[in-house]
Amino acid sequence: MGKLSEYQLYMHLPVFDAFTANVSIKSPSGVSYGPEMVVEGCETEFIPIVRSGAWTDIGFRRSMEDAYVCVDDFMRDCRLKNFGEGPNAFYGVFDGHGGKHAADFVCNHLPRFILEDEDFPREIERVLASAFLQTDTAFAEACTIDAALASGTTALAALVIGSSLVVANAGDCRAVLCRRGKAVEMSRDHKPVCTKERKRIEASGGYVYDGYLNGQLNVARALGDWHMEGLKDQEGGPLSAEPELMTTRLTEEDEFLIMGCDGLWDVFRSQNAVDFARRKLQEHNDPVLCCKELVDEALKRKSGDNLAVVVVCFNSKPPPNLVAPRGRVQRSISAEGLRELQSFLDCLGEG
Repeated sequence: MGKLSEYQLYMHLPVFDAFTANVSIKSPSGVSYGPEMVVEGCETEFIPIVRSGAWTDIGFRRSMEDAYVCVDDFMRDCRLKNFGEGPNAFYGVFDGHGGKHAADFVCNHLPRFILEDEDFPREIERVLASAFLQTDTAFAEACTIDAALASGTTALAALVIGSSLVVANAGDCRAVLCRRGKAVEMSRDHKPVCTKERKRIEASGGYVYDGYLNGQLNVARALGDWHMEGLKDQEGGPLSAEPELMTTRLTEEDEFLIMGCDGLWDVFRSQNAVDFARRKLQEHNDPVLCCKELVDEALKRKSGDNLAVVVVCFNSKPPPNLVAPRGRVQRSISAEGLRELQSFLDCLGEG
């Protein structure tokens, strides 16, 4: 356990170490938006074997405001009893702005609110959404004690419970699942210019100016930022800390998950990142090294932001080579060829 900061001592909050160490609407990719109903079937359930890595870099910024957490065994590392077969893992990426205090706070306290909820892990989606809001409120209280903590952060979290993957996002970090080489986005970027976010902002009394929320922030959802006038208060506001949830049932086709701050996605498209990471994992099968290579490549591509990347593998083996199925070869014969063939057959018949 690291040294407690001043605001943690004031609030007497237990701190979670950041380890560096009801019907669903389903899309064609198999991703659910909202709670998932599980139907028991005869097929053998795929049980992923999780391995993870992470890498960060200050990039071309003067200070580092990103944070991350990787916990491959959530229950063991928290000294709690395991609750079922398969993995119980937690991962998060937090992109701070206006300072690093909010990112550090959320990184340390979001897992605690998840674990302390009596409905975890029975109601994963509800618990995860509630933990975001509780963490946001707790940070507001911390800021009333120490105004120097004032800052904000986007937050992206993923839980792997058995074969279920649940992703919660508030902001413009992004999670992308590699499903047999194909990129499946497990989060949506919350930018003020997005139609859905703009409507929500305007309904909450805010506005979008030149792509910025109230002319101040270039994200539509974030935790913290309680000090920014007109964005958030205890009654609500145009800046929301409520996460958007996506869930999917992992299968043998699901190879790995990339979680990254917007500094990565500024220079990588989702499929491009999956292709790049897949090649690297085929070479060395090391998620930590893969994260470093993603970050290094983003810097080569002139990403101008801090960088934080987490890669979670769902199998102990590297991604397999994909062999495209051979289609049926259709051959045709010309009219002249048919006449020659007929003539040949006639000659055989005469002989």
